[in-house]
Amino acid sequence: MGGGISKMAKKELVETIRGRYRQASKKDKGKILDEFTAITGHHRKHGIRLLSPLTGETRKQVVGRRIYDEAVREAVIVVWEASDRICGKRLKAALPNVVDSMERHGHLELDPEVRSRLLSASAATLDRLLKPIRPTAGSRRRRRRRPSMGRQIPVRTYNDWNQPPPGFLEIDLVAHCGGTLSGSFIHSLVTTDICTGWTEAVPLLAREQSLVLEGLKAIGRQLPFPVLGIDSDNDGAFINETLVQYCAQHGIEFTRSRAYRKNDQAWIEQKNGSVVRRFTGHDRYSGRIAGQTMVHLYKAVRLYVNYFQPSFKLLEKLRDGAKTIKRYSPPATPCDRLIQDDTISAEMREELNAFRAGLDPVALLRDIREAQSALSVMSSPLPQDAVHQESLDEFLAWLPSLWQHGEARPTHKALVRAPRHWRTRKDPFEGVWRDVLLWLERDPDTTAKDLLARLSVAHPGRFGDAQLRTLQRRVKDWRGVMARELVYAASDELPPVRRNKGELVLVGTGGGG
Repeated sequence: MGGGISKMAKKELVETIRGRYRQASKKDKGKILDEFTAITGHHRKHGIRLLSPLTGETRKQVVGRRIYDEAVREAVIVVWEASDRICGKRLKAALPNVVDSMERHGHLELDPEVRSRLLSASAATLDRLLKPIRPTAGSRRRRRRRPSMGRQIPVRTYNDWNQPPPGFLEIDLVAHCGGTLSGSFIHSLVTTDICTGWTEAVPLLAREQSLVLEGLKAIGRQLPFPVLGIDSDNDGAFINETLVQYCAQHGIEFTRSRAYRKNDQAWIEQKNGSVVRRFTGHDRYSGRIAGQTMVHLYKAVRLYVNYFQPSFKLLEKLRDGAKTIKRYSPPATPCDRLIQDDTISAEMREELNAFRAGLDPVALLRDIREAQSALSVMSSPLPQDAVHQESLDEFLAWLPSLWQHGEARPTHKALVRAPRHWRTRKDPFEGVWRDVLLWLERDPDTTAKDLLARLSVAHPGRFGDAQLRTLQRRVKDWRGVMARELVYAASDELPPVRRNKGELVLVGTGGGG
């Protein structure tokens, strides 16, 4: 469209419009850009480059923006650790409840602006903030069990549920055998509700039908709704006269999955990995002491998972040729799904809300970690300091930095290394670090390059490009400390900060490099 305009005319047009474009608002810039591209025929991106500020001009920086960005990152790490390192979408759904509960119990005090940015962050933003942390925070492996075979009761497939009310459970046994089925070992009896995803687990010292029945009775007493039906795989511990008679006497519908069709029990198989294996790992556990430890673990896990861990629920699965399209509900906790169910009475809703308000997610996670440490000791020796957390305050203080030390659970045993307390070379900023801290305090948004330039002017010949990376790292650590002060704005004491000698000094401490 702009083919009839000469290059000289386009250049003059750019010079004429550039000043008006740079001073216009975002909305007006779009209109100016539309007119400019229509006249000249330029691509929109090329037009933006032509009309943008000239090379070498600096844009106005927002003072303190980086500190608040670091504060939000610190807050995300704290809540992510308290939520047991869930994905960004689930973390977004969990933020209001977890932050509110942590603040109510005194574990978290956020600066108002940091709290606003944290709660308004999208799932993609949360994942982006956690992206550099996840690769170094450790991972876990999952293994699946093969179902046994049984053919004595009615079959129910994965397509036969038809949105049941709360009370229809899938049940399964998880073997804590360490990969070897010989000998005796503990089994976990796991149940999950199809409607809400409510998950319960109890340890069994042996795989025996009478113990399975006792385990189901114990789980029934813990559930906030009555058991209406159970669906098992073809394991002989389930397919037996004892369980069939019990279900018939109590009016419980009893069905089973098809042999060698594991997807018929997709709900419970998913929880076996995301709940049981996640918290107990794949090691071998046997004996009464290990069973008692797992009882304490599951007491905390059931509250933590059912009240504070949002999960997805598959609503629809469609096949289009070789392509499968799945549609999920927004992430929600089993408690939230139970509260939103129409069959639940108003009195039960009030009881669930009141009970959740009294729960402390950080205390529950601390209890889970202690039980996991005890289980780890039973399967393989660990250093003594990894067995017990001294206090809830100490556990909370380590939440922002736990990602640096790998998984603190039996599913992933990180290599324990002693901290290094010595320097490998002389500190290049010895004697001048106090000046750097004063500059940062006056101008917190300054860059490490600017600081190094000022040092070069103040101390000719002493500093060069070789010290830039070290200075960048220390400035980043300083901003992290300032961000932590914003996260714990109302706290009397800040959580301890790990540092190597000379690497980090808080403003006002009077220390140097």
